[in-house]
Amino acid sequence: MSTSTADLEGENPLPEPEFRDRLRELPPSAKLVAKVLEGDAPLSQGQLAEESLLPDRTVRYALNRLEEAGLVGSRYSFQDARKRVYYLNT
Repeated sequence: MSTSTADLEGENPLPEPEFRDRLRELPPSAKLVAKVLEGDAPLSQGQLAEESLLPDRTVRYALNRLEEAGLVGSRYSFQDARKRVYYLNT
């Protein structure tokens, strides 16, 4: 049995079909950010911008949309408490 980041954070992970249905309704930038988080999580906003090649403002918008849809969670970074890191709720 695998443990997702959401399990570690105490969040209820979404079933795969529901996750995909919610993601389908979001803009392409949110889909790209979710794809980057699928491979490497947790990541800060700056790391997401670097990995996705999207501007910081676009990443922030994508993260807001993903959070509103309940697809992404966040916590403070263990390495730098001034930063938040993001992970998928799958």
